[in-house]
This record gives sequence, C-alpha cells and structure tokens, in this order.
Amino acid sequence: MYLEKKYNSFVMELQSIKQRFGIIGNNPELNRALDIAAQVAPTDISVLVIGESGVGKEHIPQVIHALSSRKHGPYIAVNCGAIPEGTIDSELFGHEKGSFTGANDTRKGYFEVADKGTIFLDEVAELPLSTQVRLLRVLESKEFMKVGSSKVQKTDVRVVAATNVNMTKAVKDGRFREDLYYRLNTVQINMPPLRERGNDIVLLFRKFASDFAERYNMPVIRLTEDAQHIVSSYHWPGNVRQLRNVTEQISIIEEQREITGSIIEKYLPDFQTEKHPAIVAATGSQNTGTTSEDAFASDREIIYKVLFDIKTDIANLRKEIHQMTGGGIRHIEKNNAAEAYNIEEVQYTPDDVMTTINRPIVTPVHKETSVIHGSELHNNSNIIDTEEFTDDNLSLMDSEYLLIQKALEKHEGKRKAAAKELGISERTLYRKLKEYNISK
Repeated sequence: MYLEKKYNSFVMELQSIKQRFGIIGNNPELNRALDIAAQVAPTDISVLVIGESGVGKEHIPQVIHALSSRKHGPYIAVNCGAIPEGTIDSELFGHEKGSFTGANDTRKGYFEVADKGTIFLDEVAELPLSTQVRLLRVLESKEFMKVGSSKVQKTDVRVVAATNVNMTKAVKDGRFREDLYYRLNTVQINMPPLRERGNDIVLLFRKFASDFAERYNMPVIRLTEDAQHIVSSYHWPGNVRQLRNVTEQISIIEEQREITGSIIEKYLPDFQTEKHPAIVAATGSQNTGTTSEDAFASDREIIYKVLFDIKTDIANLRKEIHQMTGGGIRHIEKNNAAEAYNIEEVQYTPDDVMTTINRPIVTPVHKETSVIHGSELHNNSNIIDTEEFTDDNLSLMDSEYLLIQKALEKHEGKRKAAAKELGISERTLYRKLKEYNISK
C-alpha cells in the first residue's frame, strides 16, 4: 500500500511538472530526467545536463529553478557558444570603466545580476580555458572579479550547465578543465534523443499541430497510419526542434489536412531524392573514429580539407573530360603526371600537412573549350590534354581565408551555418573574420 501511494504521488508530480512547463511524453528516460531535476531542486548542488542539440535541455534548469527556494530570484540563461571569446568574460563577470577599448561605463555581469537566483550556462563546453578558470572560482568560493578590477565580489548563484559535447573526450583533448568538469557534474541529467522516445514522437506532432492550427487559424493536420509509422521510425537528427519545424511547414504549406506517408516523406531529408554530399573527416590513412565535429579542431586540419577538396576536384574534372571526349584524350597515369609536370607527388594527411603545405599544389584552370572527338585528336599531334596546371604556394592564412570565404558564400553570409560547415565554433569564426577583415 505504501509503495502504491508513493508511485501514485510520483506520477502526479511528474504530470504536474509536464503540464506546467509544456513537456510532452511518457518516455521512461524523460521521466527519469524530470524526476532527478525535481529531487535536486531544493538543494544548491551544480547540475550538468547532457543531450543532443534540440532535445529540450533548456527545460531542466527551468524546472530546477521553479521548484527551488530561489524561484523568486532571477533566472538567467546564457548561450556560451554565441558570445565572442573577447567579450565573454565581460558578459559573465562584468567590467570596470576603461578596462578595455569601448568600456565607457562600469557594467554588471550575469553572475552579479543573477545573485540569489539561478544561471543556466548552455553550451558550456564552448567556454575558453581562461574563462573556465574564472567559473571554477565562482563555483568553489562564490567569488569573482570584474574585468579590469582587483576587487573581489561575492555572489550567491545556483549554476546549471548543459552541453551536447562528449565531455570526457573534451577533457582528454585538453579543451575542458577536468576540475571544472567534475565540479559542474555533481549531478548529471541525461536527456534522451527523440528517436529513442517511441510513441512520444506522435504525441509531440499532435501537440505542435494543434498549436500551429490555433496560431494560424486553420484546421489541425492529422497523420495517417503509414505517416505515423514513418515519423516514429525516422531518426530525427534535429530532435524535437526538427519535428516542430517540420510540423509547422506541413501545417502552412499542405492544403489537405490528412497527411499521408508520401506527403511527410517530402519534408524529411533522408526520403528526398536529392542527397547532400557527405563531409569527409580528416582521419588520415586509418579510420580513427574521428567525427566531423572534431575533424576541424585545429587550423591545420582546416587547411587539410582545402587540399583534399582540390585533389578531389581535379580527379572529378579528369573523369568529366574523359567522358565528354569519348576516351579521346590521353589518360595521364598518376605517376606519369607527377613526372610530366615535374611535381612531387604529395600525400596529404593531418600529421604532415604543415610540412607539405608549401609544396606545389596541382589546381585545375577552368576554360571554355569545345568538345574534341577521338578522330580529331589523331590529326592534332600537338594536343596533349585539355587540362592545364598551375603551381600555387598556398600559405596557411591564404588557404584558411579561402575556406572561410567559401563557407560564407555557400550559406549567404550566415555565420552560424558557416561555422557548422567548417566544424568550428561561432566564436572562433568571429575571431577569424576580424583577423582577415572579412565583413560578409
């Protein structure tokens, strides 16, 4: 009887939390995350929320704050990845007047403003190492100093952090302080990805469809049985955020309100006929399990990608010309090409790219040419190939500048998308744009 009452109380408390914060679903892992949040809320211990981008990690600190004794104090959410590296210390801890160029007035930081309340540090793994030292001091002694000040100030703040990064690997790679990781990770809460939440996917779709029908004053869209099966089995790389966007698109674009499987497939990337090219990670000659996120951890590997793309473009160009001429153009074997143009063959890998960067690089010169058939080629003994090669010495800065420009042009100047394409943080891209005086 006691256990039954306790279970019923637990279920009622979870339902109350879900209704209050608009959380949909009955997945056991989701329920577990909310239960832990409710249990740690009355305390002041630090919490680290782990989960993929778009799973709804921001709900956890809201639950913790609302159920804590600090609920009447301020709640501040900070996206650490969106603040440039040069200003993040000022944003978090404040600065004194005249401490740096542009500091015309004394300014309070988030830790001072959030006194007696809760501060949520999203994307905490993006913090620079120097800022991590300051944060560690706040967590250990509740003390901080403004930028440009020698005066120690006190703050009483509850810290909840979140990240979609493998923190153990970040610590091992030296990108995140081990002592800070364990200090933040007093209690860890894991948010499950949408693809593992089963029936919750259909429930979320219905909730979003109802919300958008009310917002746009239109009938609610409904999924047929085959459409429900598709959304339930789809892997949802963008998680709840992607599902919400897809639901909104369908609600606005589709005229019919009964959504079949064939309709919903048009809004899911994996079901489209046109595929996006895969990004090749710079893993060297062996597969080391490096992800695309880690492939560009250094400027050296950015340059490697440039070289790899150039080499691939040359190979594709040779194949296209060969097909256009019906095999009439003399095929230059790999070894003969290096000998004919007096170019040393270079194998570009992340480990030796810095030593080979100044060697001649083969690049295609695109020209307007007419198709030459095989029969015509025999009568033109002077024609060797329609490809011309130039030797360029791409410096580290030139290659990096080229790749950044290329990414910005591809994404029409959207820095967030360009940074994701390059595999670097927005803060690093911001610094590079200033360094190269790129205004786009």
